[in-house]
Amino acid sequence: MLIAQITDLHVTARGTRAFGQVDTNAHLAAAVAHLATLDPQPDLVIITGDLANTPEPAEYEMLAELLAPIDLPCRVIPGNHDDRLSLRRTFGARGWVPLEGEFLHQSVDDGPLRVILLDTQDPGRVEGRLCEQRLAWLAERLAEHPDKPTLIAMHHQPFVSGIEGMDRIRCYGTEGLVKLLDRHRNVLGVVCGHVHRPITVGWGGTVVTSAPSTAHQIALDLRPESSYRWTSEPPAVALHRWRPGEGLVTHLSFVGPQYAPRAFG
Repeated sequence: MLIAQITDLHVTARGTRAFGQVDTNAHLAAAVAHLATLDPQPDLVIITGDLANTPEPAEYEMLAELLAPIDLPCRVIPGNHDDRLSLRRTFGARGWVPLEGEFLHQSVDDGPLRVILLDTQDPGRVEGRLCEQRLAWLAERLAEHPDKPTLIAMHHQPFVSGIEGMDRIRCYGTEGLVKLLDRHRNVLGVVCGHVHRPITVGWGGTVVTSAPSTAHQIALDLRPESSYRWTSEPPAVALHRWRPGEGLVTHLSFVGPQYAPRAFG
């Protein structure tokens, strides 16, 4: 099974740019076109939050247009920049988000690898949170198929990365998640966004991987009390490949003609 992950799209209203500089809409259009060229095609696309930048209605109109060409099974969870109701209005009819419930949790159970998407948004705040209600929902889902290989997706990173500005706004309330992971060893990994960087860490008895943004990346600055900065490092699609007996392997497929494969010689 092959899962494509895109994250932190930060789409803006037509004709505008993030920070007045980054053309996030053009970057997303390139990422969507890149998805269509992948061979083999992914079995599932997951979009792990921060689809919009503000969010404003015009951004969701732009999102619907930019993501319309995706002709693959797709699921969406919110990030701190998103509005749950707007996501439902935009993608509910396509089956990308659940139409009911306080949170936009969902699970995809029809493949050999189960994918559970966990809503970590804490409305009005930048950091994420896992409350008792959300952890109880996750515990129920994990108990349904205790032996099936499972991948958990969320927006906010649960780990400390060393990039201090992003660590202050990570996911909180994760102690309960660690306990669930300890009880459910069939969870092969956790994938997230939010950090705008490719990071892999052993955490909670499993492996957590964050994917780069489809647009701008956060500067790698490991100094204490470092300032928040962005860079034009290349955008990428994360590809999570699972096969029986081989485990879960993550690759980055960089977006842009300069990264297209070429023959030697």
